[in-house]
Amino acid sequence: MKEGILSVIGNTPLIKLNRAFRDIHFDLYAKLECLNPGGSTKDRSAASIIEHGIKSGAIRPGTVVIESSSGNMGIGLAQVCSYYNLSVICVVDPKTTQQNLNLLKAYGATVDMVTEPDPETGEFLQARINRVQELLRNTENSFWCNQYANLNNALAHEQTMHEIATALDGKVDYLFCATSTCGTMRGCSDYVKKHGLKTKMIAVDAIGSIIFGGNNAKRLIPGHGAAMRPQLYRDDLADEVVLVSDLSCVVGCRHLIRTESLLVGGSSGAVLAALGQVRDRIRRGATCVAIFADRGERYLDTIYSDTWVRAHFGDVAHLWTDPVEVAAYV
Repeated sequence: MKEGILSVIGNTPLIKLNRAFRDIHFDLYAKLECLNPGGSTKDRSAASIIEHGIKSGAIRPGTVVIESSSGNMGIGLAQVCSYYNLSVICVVDPKTTQQNLNLLKAYGATVDMVTEPDPETGEFLQARINRVQELLRNTENSFWCNQYANLNNALAHEQTMHEIATALDGKVDYLFCATSTCGTMRGCSDYVKKHGLKTKMIAVDAIGSIIFGGNNAKRLIPGHGAAMRPQLYRDDLADEVVLVSDLSCVVGCRHLIRTESLLVGGSSGAVLAALGQVRDRIRRGATCVAIFADRGERYLDTIYSDTWVRAHFGDVAHLWTDPVEVAAYV
């Protein structure tokens, strides 16, 4: 039995949303992964990977845990490693927010910043992975979590889907999930297949992400999309893929706090925007679940900053104050 702070990872609330959409013809629930103790769904992945590493002997006393992360996974690992008295190095890049850097340091993680993108791909993600490999070679008794390929990442989210299915007596017609490492999507999809559920899996990806075959382009929202296809990806992962722009993420987040008083992160805004794109095709009376992956406090200097939004998108405040304008995005 888990003890301490790790004992409250998972079993997050599932709440019904009644205000996000007008004249809704289906039941919409939100799985609030933002209420995990470290603030995101990555708490599940971090605990699963570290605990399996300890059980297998890959992680021993004195092991240095190393991972590449833009924020949430690093914070989840820093929390779990702190509990187990393990050192952790988190490789980040300049797009990592100052708040996330402060959180990592507060948990005792060592922050290793790559300052230049990979010269071959032009991507910071590849540069971070290259740096991880360098650290592994030069650090005795080290362990790479490899959230992009580690099946224990996905395994943690079979439990996420179990909680959802149990709460709704197995009647989940649609599951909307943002994608980055594909850990959450893979775990939920595996659970659906193993248990014969009729759930339609909707992957929410970023415009500019290549996970589902899109063209690589600049993206602003961390944890939404990826510049490479993770090894956890499978061709049968999703029944449908919905692409969402950075601006739609912002509008979705701003709309959720105005209508449902939910302060959530960028990928949650993306999930709401994706729902808005396909809601007319959702059958009447269906049960839909949206996974809201993290908290909004980590985006106060970006998504919830009028100055940041104006710098990147111009004067767009009307998009979340005018119901007609909102409808065009969510």
